[in-house]
Amino acid sequence: MNTELWIAYLLATTLILVIPGPTIILVISQAVAHGRRSVIPLAAGVVCGDLAAMTGSLLGLGAIMSASATLFMICKWIGALYLFYLGITLWRPAPKGCEDPATATPAPTHSLFRRSFVVTALNPKSIAFFVAFLPQFVDRHLPMLPQLLLLGGSFLVLALLNALLYALFASQLREFITQPPVRRWFERCGGTALIGAGIFTAGMQRTS
Repeated sequence: MNTELWIAYLLATTLILVIPGPTIILVISQAVAHGRRSVIPLAAGVVCGDLAAMTGSLLGLGAIMSASATLFMICKWIGALYLFYLGITLWRPAPKGCEDPATATPAPTHSLFRRSFVVTALNPKSIAFFVAFLPQFVDRHLPMLPQLLLLGGSFLVLALLNALLYALFASQLREFITQPPVRRWFERCGGTALIGAGIFTAGMQRTS
């Protein structure tokens, strides 16, 4: 694969990843709510979700979704409703005696992983990226599989680094917020952002 083309792909992908979408909003809100211990499972869920979306796209799921309004609507609404659910969860008041985050029961690692995986894998925008954007950087005159592995692997590495940096920043922010009422305010801001991301996802239109 042409080196200049690969570098252009890395730069374009980095710009796309840095712009916060539903996945990054989820990562930030969960990292603020659960602290540094949430960084690894959240980032791992993002990478596995992107891998699932990428695999499905390369196997033809993206093309099917582009052609089927019903399938697109199903994936869109599952993702949107899950974002609504997570946002409402952050808005719910903490049980009595658990207002102090230091004594609250932390979310299980598998739960954090599942949340970021589901939101990432079911995001129609992610599938559209692998269907419409990635193939533009494939040289038709060269073997396709090595190029897809390079482009896909590069995307996953960048997605991992992006999720880790956002999660680390949010978890560090949590460490500086010592007052429980202030932490609750940040969590509710995150919940509001997730609900907003759900509304945005629900309003997505199928590309023709």
